[in-house]
Amino acid sequence: METPSPQLSAMEDSSASQRHLKKGFLTALMEAASLRTPSFKEDTYLISHLKASEKKALQDLRDKLAAVASSTADGSPTMWGIPLLSSADERSDVVLLKFLRARDFRVADAHAMLEKCLAWRREFGAETMAAAEEEDLGLGDLKGAVAYMHGFDREGHPVCYNAYGVFKDQEKYERVFGDEEKLQRFLRWRVQVMERGIKLLHFKPGAVNSIIQVTDLKDMPKRELRVASNRILSLFQDNYPEMVARKIFINVPWYFSVLYSMFSPFLTQRTKSKFVICKEGNVTETLYKFIRPEDIPVQYGGLGRPGNLQNGPPKPASEFTVRGGEKVNIQIEGIEANAAITWDIVVGGWDLEYTAEFIPNAEGSYTIAVEKPRKVGPSEEAIHNTYTPREPGKLVLSVDNSASGRKKVAAYQYTVRRPTTAF
Repeated sequence: METPSPQLSAMEDSSASQRHLKKGFLTALMEAASLRTPSFKEDTYLISHLKASEKKALQDLRDKLAAVASSTADGSPTMWGIPLLSSADERSDVVLLKFLRARDFRVADAHAMLEKCLAWRREFGAETMAAAEEEDLGLGDLKGAVAYMHGFDREGHPVCYNAYGVFKDQEKYERVFGDEEKLQRFLRWRVQVMERGIKLLHFKPGAVNSIIQVTDLKDMPKRELRVASNRILSLFQDNYPEMVARKIFINVPWYFSVLYSMFSPFLTQRTKSKFVICKEGNVTETLYKFIRPEDIPVQYGGLGRPGNLQNGPPKPASEFTVRGGEKVNIQIEGIEANAAITWDIVVGGWDLEYTAEFIPNAEGSYTIAVEKPRKVGPSEEAIHNTYTPREPGKLVLSVDNSASGRKKVAAYQYTVRRPTTAF
């Protein structure tokens, strides 16, 4: 028997007409209609793309490094396991070009920055931090809550999520940032997260050489975290140049937008093109532009749950939109008797009615209400459920947006575990 296939139909109150879309066509339509992204274009790090002056700067920087290495006992410099003096190793070109771009190809400035970074990494023990356990620093409870790597964007960049709203709890704030020793411990933990993200990069020309940062500003205690935020920002700017391809700020309060508009004229176009500012209420729609739903954590309107990535890449989700005044029915057909079907479904900003039904193939059989109609709140996470029918039929997932005039992004995925045959 063929794998159960989904169909999607949508009905609008203002019309009796229906549209039936195949899964493949729907996905292609969504991709074609995706919103425009900022103009930032990531560097390719291909030597053939460099200007003559930039090629010379690259060689001059390597020569300066070699001269220092020959006069000290530190040996040949390495960073992230990459030997920086090897002109035959294209990975070293990528690393050196990051420092050069951070200093507009001013060789002396790039060299000073690089030497300071190398010294800091030796002192900090950064090269070995990625292999250490969070519990070594006593901050294991921050894992998956404050700063964590989760999935990849649509272009293959690892994504790092940051959320500091938990520190509005004064007791937790004091435990993590209460004094200089505690702050230093947190900084080491935060560097550890960054180093693990960097281990996922290719360091090859034309490949993935930077990460995406998603920062959730909801409930962030800005005054209390000012010192910690400045220390983190300074540490990353000095030691991780050109490591972030895009910075997405979500749940942005009104005053942040005002501050950004004030400082925006003083930022370079290159820097501004990396920023995406998203106010509360548009989080899911914004993230879907850059990241597939299965790679977005459930708390941000995605289908990614803790532990999903432990068994390899997640199952690709099907994306669709729910227009204002529209009811969408997703029909998953071809389900055998006693086959367990498991599904996840989410609509960005829900605030609509959801239901799930199983319709048997046999005439005269009754439709089964797997999940009764209910209003899903705007902050609810993706719905996850499993059903095992006693007879063959189809599962129908319905989302009814009739009471709203707002278009919403949505996604679903499912798996079917066929019944085992006894011999």
